[in-house]
Amino acid sequence: MNPDPSVKIPEKLFFKIGEVSRITGVKSHVLRYWETEFPALNPPKNRAAQRAYRKKDIETILQIKTLLYEENYTISGARKRLREMRSEEKSRGQMELFGRGVDRKQVQAAIGELEKALKILEG
Repeated sequence: MNPDPSVKIPEKLFFKIGEVSRITGVKSHVLRYWETEFPALNPPKNRAAQRAYRKKDIETILQIKTLLYEENYTISGARKRLREMRSEEKSRGQMELFGRGVDRKQVQAAIGELEKALKILEG
């Protein structure tokens, strides 16, 4: 979920730091600093040792930017709020999953189909 709908994130798997800087409006050196301050922002590096940001990393950057620049959080306050937001998001997802009233018959049927497929694959 893009926290800033005015920012259009291209449909790509990976982005270089310069691309992320242009998309988010945050300078590269600031992005590298934020990586040291926010554990949620930890893009992997590719074989050339360049950061390979994903769409979720860009969304995290936009959240951090909003917390710091618009809501005037400190770095430590933004880190704490981001952790809270992630926890709330996770809880909300679990509530949606378990609050739907799962149909036991459908689950049993799905398990049966999966067991059949497993037997076919094994034997």
